[in-house]
Amino acid sequence: MTGSEETPSFRLAYVPGVTPTKWVRIWNERLPNIPLDLVQVPAADAFGTLRAGGADAGFVRLPVDGADLAAIPLYTETTVVVIPKDHLVAAVDEVTTEDLADDIVLHPLDDSLDWERLPGRPAIERPATTADAIELVAAGVGVLVVPQSLARLHHRKDLTYRPVSDAPVSRVALSWPQDETTDRVEDFIGIVRGRTVNSSRGRRPEPAEPKAGRTATATGGARRKPTAGKQTGDGRRRGSGAAPKGGKRGKPRRRS
Repeated sequence: MTGSEETPSFRLAYVPGVTPTKWVRIWNERLPNIPLDLVQVPAADAFGTLRAGGADAGFVRLPVDGADLAAIPLYTETTVVVIPKDHLVAAVDEVTTEDLADDIVLHPLDDSLDWERLPGRPAIERPATTADAIELVAAGVGVLVVPQSLARLHHRKDLTYRPVSDAPVSRVALSWPQDETTDRVEDFIGIVRGRTVNSSRGRRPEPAEPKAGRTATATGGARRKPTAGKQTGDGRRRGSGAAPKGGKRGKPRRRS
C-alpha cells in the first residue's frame, strides 16, 4: 500500500496500561501536518480493531494471535500483586507466588498474563475486568496479580503493590496488519525504534534553499577556487613557480 491510499490522519490504538505520550510527542514534532488520533481499546479487542481498519497500528500485549499481523516487541513489564495497604505482603519489598498461597487471587476475564498454574486460592467467580477486580481487592475479597502499568492505571490510596519475582510477565509490542505497512506506519516504526529524522526509513526534511551569495557556473557547477599565490597588477600570479615571460630563473646580476 502506498502513501496515496492512506487516510488524512494516523490512527494509533493502545491497550490499557500503555502510555504512548512520548511517541506521540515525537510524531507531532516530526510530522506536524499529519494528525495522530489515539484510539483506546480493551486488550481483548486490540487485534480485531487492527484487522477491521479501526487503527493503522497499535500498542498491544503479546502474543499476537495471527500471522496476518506484524509485531515489534518493545518492552517487558514487571508483574506485581495489588494488595490492601494493611496486608502482610506490604511489609516486604518483593514476593513470590508461594507467598500468596493462602490468599484468594482474583483472575479477571481480561487477564493479560499467561499462567500455567494460578497462584493462591481461586475466587468463586471471575471478575469481568481488571477494574472490577481492583474494586474487590479494595473490599478485602482477595488480591490481584497484574502488569505494573495496570496497577498504576487503577491506583487507589487504600491499595499498594509489590513485585512478584516468579510470575509470568507481559510484553508490549507495536502491531499492524502485514498488508497495510504504509509510509506512515513506517514513520511510526522509526519513531518507536529511535531512528532519527534523517535515517533511511524516516521522513527527511525538505532540502534547504541555497544560501544567498553562493555562486555557480552557467552549467550549474560550483565556481572553482583560484590557485594559490597572490595576483600582481599585470594579471600574473607570484609564488606559483612559473618563470616570468621572457625571463630566466636564477640569481640576480650584481651591478658594477
